This record gives sequence, C-alpha cells and structure tokens, in this order.
Amino acid sequence: MIKVVKKAKTPLKGEIIIPADKSISHRAVMFSSIAEGECVIRNFSNGADCISTLNLFKSFGTKIEYTDKTTLKISSDGILRPQNFSSYSVRLHETHRHSIYPHPCFCGNSGTTMRLAAGILAGQTFRTILTGDESLSKRPMKRIIEPLELVGANITSTDGHAPLVIDGRKLHGINYASNLASAQVKSCILLAGLNAEGVTTYSEIYPSRNHTENLFKYMGADIKIEENKIILHPSKLTAKDIDIAGDISSAAFFITAGLIVEGSDFIIKNTGLNLTRTGIIDIVKRMGGDIEIQNERILSGEKIGDIRVRYTENLKPCIIEGEDIPRLIDELPVIAVLASQADGETVVKNAGDLRNKESDRIKCLVSELSKLGISIQEQEDGFTVQGGGKPAGGCELESHHDHRLAMSLYIAGLISKEEIAINGFEWTKISFPEFEKLFGKLSL
Repeated sequence: MIKVVKKAKTPLKGEIIIPADKSISHRAVMFSSIAEGECVIRNFSNGADCISTLNLFKSFGTKIEYTDKTTLKISSDGILRPQNFSSYSVRLHETHRHSIYPHPCFCGNSGTTMRLAAGILAGQTFRTILTGDESLSKRPMKRIIEPLELVGANITSTDGHAPLVIDGRKLHGINYASNLASAQVKSCILLAGLNAEGVTTYSEIYPSRNHTENLFKYMGADIKIEENKIILHPSKLTAKDIDIAGDISSAAFFITAGLIVEGSDFIIKNTGLNLTRTGIIDIVKRMGGDIEIQNERILSGEKIGDIRVRYTENLKPCIIEGEDIPRLIDELPVIAVLASQADGETVVKNAGDLRNKESDRIKCLVSELSKLGISIQEQEDGFTVQGGGKPAGGCELESHHDHRLAMSLYIAGLISKEEIAINGFEWTKISFPEFEKLFGKLSL
C-alpha cells in the first residue's frame, strides 16, 4: 500500500483518545491466562501484535471472549493446556513430561509475544514451538535464551533465532544481572520465576519499563523492588479486572505533530504516564516544547493523565543517551523528525538496540529521512540530526516493513514542502490501525 501525505493545511485542534497501551495489553492477557479466576480487561489493544498474544493463549486453553470491541472476559484456573493434542504423535500420562512435538504456535510480528511467552512456557509440562513471520524470525532471541537456560530451561533455536523449541521442565530461581535495559528480557525471566523453585533476583543497568512489576503487584505476586533490583518469590497470580490506558508510544506521533505543525493546540486524553515510559515528554521539555500534563490519576496500578500539546516555534537541540534510552527506545524514530525542527544538532547515542527492531531502525531511518532532505548521519549506536528548515519532500519513501518508521515518515510529511509517498504503509496496522482516523479528528 502506498500512502501519499501532503503538508497539513490547517492546525491540529481538538481532543483525541489514543488506543490502548500495547505493552499492558500483552501482559494483561498473558498474566490473566496464568492467574486463577475470572476478570475483565477493558480497552484492550486490537493491534495485530496484541491479537497474536490473544490467539496464542487461546491455543493454551484460556477462555477469552470479547464482550465488545475492546473488552475481554477471561477465565482461567492458572494452568495452561495446549488445545491441539490431536496433532501430537504421542500423549503421555499427565504426571510425566511430554516428549512430543505440537504444531508450531505462531507469534506473528510480535517480539513481545514470543519473548514473554517463552518465560511462561519454559516452566510448563509440555513442549512448545514458537514461530514468527519473516521479520520476527530475524530478531535476536539469545537475549532471553541464555538467562532462561540459567534457570534450567531447555530451549532449542536456529543460531539464536526463532523458531524456538521449548521443552517445559522444573525451573529454579537465579540472581541475574543484565547488561541490557530490556523490559522484554526482564519480564521473560520474572515470568519464569513465578513458577520456579526459590527466589529470582533480577537487576539491570537502567530501569526499563515496569508494567510487569506493576501488574505482578496488582495481581498479588510476592515481589519487591529495590532501585534497579527486583526480588521475586514463587507466586500464584489472582485474576483482577484491568483497565488499560492509552499508549504513550502511540501518543508520541501526535505529540510531535502538535509541536511542529504551525498553530496546533490539542489534548490527548487518558494516556499512560508510567515514569519508565515518559522519556518522550522529558525530551520535549528539554527541547523547550510546549507540553502540559493534566488530570493525573491511577488506573489499575498505572499512572495516567491528559496531555496538552501546542505548536512550538523555537525548539532546542539536545543529547539523548544512557538512562534516557530505555524510556523512549520506541519513540526515537519520531524524535528524529522532531529534532529536524530544532535549532542545532541533536545527538542520540547508546541506542544500538534500535538495529534489532522490526528493521535496522538506525540505518533505515537515516536512509529515509535523508531522502526528505533532513540532515541526519548514522552512528554505530545512534544518529545525529542537524535541525533547521522544513523537509523538502517530493520523494518516495520505504517503510521497510516497520510500523514505527512508516508513522514517523507520515509525521515528516505533514511539514514537508512537497507531498511524499510511503510504500508499505499498511504495516502501521501492526500497532496502530486507528492512526489515520485519529489525525482526521484533528482536522488535517
């Protein structure tokens, strides 16, 4: 699909509600599937990645039904039972481990689905094969395989990539210090620790997003947080209703558009404001952007509020590095667009993990923004942007099968002198199928 984007004719005005946080949507379904009891999940994300998680856990016997378009009712006794036993060559007695092969379980394009589910499945009593699409099959899985093996997991991969063959077995707690600030790795190990013998301790160099810890507390896990260290005792989760706020990573595209489209002034309501996720807001403030948080409150253990954003003419450049990175890793492509409108050089470093996303986001971002006439240079672990002047446009761009790259290019198109065309724009449906519709509500 080719999407043509023209310069915005009018300021962006009004109020919008961003769709549900994808990170919490994934976790709400997974954790409720291994919890005991019934619950309701409200404002569930219907992005393709979250649907992959929903379908995966349905295949393990969790009763999940929609009561409306974004509300789920989930019932579980806390035990996963694969529903495709007819495909097994042998079925052993329930008291023994299964040494049998099921049909593969498909995780689509979702790294969150595969990496977090691996932590849960490592301690089960059956074998699972997790597969993904072409993009997911290229993404690194050693980052979860190696610590899972330390807790006793038996996982076979193809040179550290999917498909993952996971033979469930008894696990034991470990004391693990990660040199990577990754919420997916952390969540994978903590999920394995729920069902392990002994205490699991996990520490990281910088705090990564903490939705897993928040939901664990909310659902009754025996978990303690000490600065960058998490201490988890084996626990059974109790099902509880979960209300999901809007996704701050999705809001980032609108925040950027509001700051750079002349005359804009609008409010993004009911947005997640978890401190491990609000790096985008801190960077906007550091750049002098006109942004205001209103109506702060707590919802299902998470901080939320409304965000007012207004056009800002004189943005300042900044350096983004170190502990900034885990708090805005997904927002860096659109932050590059924002930096192009600052007066001076913005530097992004310590962000080498961008190369392991749906695309090599450093290489692809530099390639596509350069076509627009934006001055951006690739670095090994990031990029630099020399701001000043509107993008020239008048070119055809590639999404590289990457939803965040496609949406970032769309934002750049709103201020480009000439229209642009984006190939592969349909990849936005992976995370944000309502993207264009919401911009329509702001009177483009």
